[in-house]
Amino acid sequence: MSIDELQEYGLVKMDENEIEGFLSSQKTGVLGLPAEDGPYLLPISYGYNGHDRLYFTYLLGSNSRKGTLSEATDTARFLVYKVDTPYNWQSVLLTGQLSAIPETEWDALDEISHAAWRPAVFESATLSGDVRVYEFQIDEQTGIKHQGLPPSLEPDGM
Repeated sequence: MSIDELQEYGLVKMDENEIEGFLSSQKTGVLGLPAEDGPYLLPISYGYNGHDRLYFTYLLGSNSRKGTLSEATDTARFLVYKVDTPYNWQSVLLTGQLSAIPETEWDALDEISHAAWRPAVFESATLSGDVRVYEFQIDEQTGIKHQGLPPSLEPDGM
């Protein structure tokens, strides 16, 4: 079924303000990079500028597939979602351009970068790994949400 067909069941398209609010309130998502053998999907934390850009901090090893694929593409997708219950969830899908940020510009992103969530293991590993920062320029965004009641709690469901 299409999103339009599911609207009668409580599915709602999110407007731009709802999408911005949702992206501001979340810290992680799934980055999709094109690869020969199918999309390369990577769970990753992000910083958000509140409008049209996300920032990813990569900790790279010597043969990092995410680094290689990120350098080889301009366009990527990013999915952010939150599920509270089967009847209360939200998701935002972004399409945009991915580009490396020169280290000389990292200080300007300090506030955004520090707001991003990171696994504790990254704090120790950062000392020995290659770190890069990437900017995701949002070109397209769509968001949907369902904030309904379980059928047993619907007024007609009793």
